[in-house]
Amino acid sequence: MDGSDVFDGDEDAALRYAIALSLQESGGHSSEKPIEIGSDDDDDDDLDKGPKYPPIVRGASSQPTRPSLRDATPKDVPKPMQQCTSTTAVNTFATLGLDRKKMEEERLARLRKRKASESDAGDQDRRQRPKLDTEARIDSTAESNPRRLPFPKGVVKKTWAAGFPREDDIKIEEVLQKDELELAVLSSFQWDEEWMLSKIDITKTRIVCIAFASSEAQQEEMKANVPASRIRFCFPPMMPAGNMHSKLQLLKYPGYLRIVVPSGNLVPFDWGETGSLENMVFLVDLPRIEDAESRAINNLNEFGEELCYFLRAQGLNEKLVASLANYDFSETDRYRFIHTIGTSHVGDKWQRTGYCGLGRAVASLGLNTDKDIEVDFVTSSLGSLNREFLTAIYFAAQGDDGLKEYGMRASKGAKRKAPEPTGREPDLESRFRIYFPSRDTVVRSRLGENSKWWDAATFPRALVRDCQSTRPGLLMHNKLMLVRPSPTTSPSSSSSGEERSAGGAYAYVGSANLSESAWGRLTKERGTGNPKLTCRNWECGVLVPVRAPTTSGKDLAATFEGVVPVPMGVPAEAYAASRRPWLYLES
Repeated sequence: MDGSDVFDGDEDAALRYAIALSLQESGGHSSEKPIEIGSDDDDDDDLDKGPKYPPIVRGASSQPTRPSLRDATPKDVPKPMQQCTSTTAVNTFATLGLDRKKMEEERLARLRKRKASESDAGDQDRRQRPKLDTEARIDSTAESNPRRLPFPKGVVKKTWAAGFPREDDIKIEEVLQKDELELAVLSSFQWDEEWMLSKIDITKTRIVCIAFASSEAQQEEMKANVPASRIRFCFPPMMPAGNMHSKLQLLKYPGYLRIVVPSGNLVPFDWGETGSLENMVFLVDLPRIEDAESRAINNLNEFGEELCYFLRAQGLNEKLVASLANYDFSETDRYRFIHTIGTSHVGDKWQRTGYCGLGRAVASLGLNTDKDIEVDFVTSSLGSLNREFLTAIYFAAQGDDGLKEYGMRASKGAKRKAPEPTGREPDLESRFRIYFPSRDTVVRSRLGENSKWWDAATFPRALVRDCQSTRPGLLMHNKLMLVRPSPTTSPSSSSSGEERSAGGAYAYVGSANLSESAWGRLTKERGTGNPKLTCRNWECGVLVPVRAPTTSGKDLAATFEGVVPVPMGVPAEAYAASRRPWLYLES
């Protein structure tokens, strides 16, 4: 199938549709009936089906003016980020929509090409004739040699930044590969739809946007103002206070599916085009399972199961989610998909998401330990942190399911004597480092604002390090946690200085900043007394283990070399008494 043929080879249907659209715009009339879409139950498409044809409503405006994804972006976007957008905001996707005359010409050209090919083939049996479409060629290659996929094993890369030499980085064009892209499921906290559609060929690619809308009325308006055959929406349920902050891309190509988990939004400055910010991105390509019997018995691994769990919670169409089982997830077994689902979780659901889900995933990879670990967290937002929350994150990084810190907190607040909690409080000052740029660092590139909570007695200022990029002058929009064993001295061998290792090393790469909104808070459910996890944001990320015999005693950069690029200079400078961070609302 030609990459732009969204009518599954039905050129007559494509031609009728293009003619009807042209007649509609010119005020003419067609004897052809409008193409009907399926029933409401079939409103969305799965990964393996072409789009359903939209109804053609005569007299409807071809360029509706509101609202857009930009209109629906939460209003608490940082001002410095807003200033980076130099393009004028457009009101709808429709203003950038489809060049219908060009579509008609392209489809007529393909029809002529197909008829010529069939004529050249003579009377050869159609069943024996090699297929002439792009999908057949790529599917065959992918099936016989999966290693030819661009990222078959998964990779973490920095995003490209204008003005810096190309190293092991990646551009948005290289992520999307628009010439072959058939379907894109995209989520973001901020959107620049004009820029985004300059990176995607809407005549070839259908788009599903997982987005925020402030009300049901706005949802309906947004859906009404785009071509339904090309762009669909999914609006996750929201807490009264919280953000649809996850950044996830599911990109379907002929023969494989690409899963992308970036730290950046769908805006030009997050992808290096202003040369001011850098992000990180995880990518993995999964081959399509061509054999029908193999597809029928395919079981998703933990990565795939958690991805589907997250997408269903967001409200993505079930057919699309179920079609993920048509792809081979075996190469993702070394990773874990981590998520935060924006709601309150009771029963046993609290164990599966937020920082409780993080601990569960660490344990499932065999990386759990009760020994000391080193945690280095690069965050793009620095909110009102406290020791309890950081202790919970530290224990989760050791593989705890959330109950250790919860038990300590409950014991402290108990009115009557409670059982002694298991474990001991970690030495956060020695083991936990938070990387965030100082105001001085940012002023050299972009001005920020301060906030009063930095001076609060409960804020762990001793843990904060000035975050400076290894690419001088760049600011970071990364959300990155690097975990490794602590080099410690065994009591029985203190004289010899022997080192022991604790657990293994791994990285979290994703959208979650170091905040309760992003990771949740475990409390007691009223009435039952059972644990309840409350999360305000939607977030997602990936755990990337470092497979090495031992990482004990290695420094940070050496531990993750060749697996996850360490973007900041280390060791980083601690904040002096007069130094203050650059603070703004969560991005």
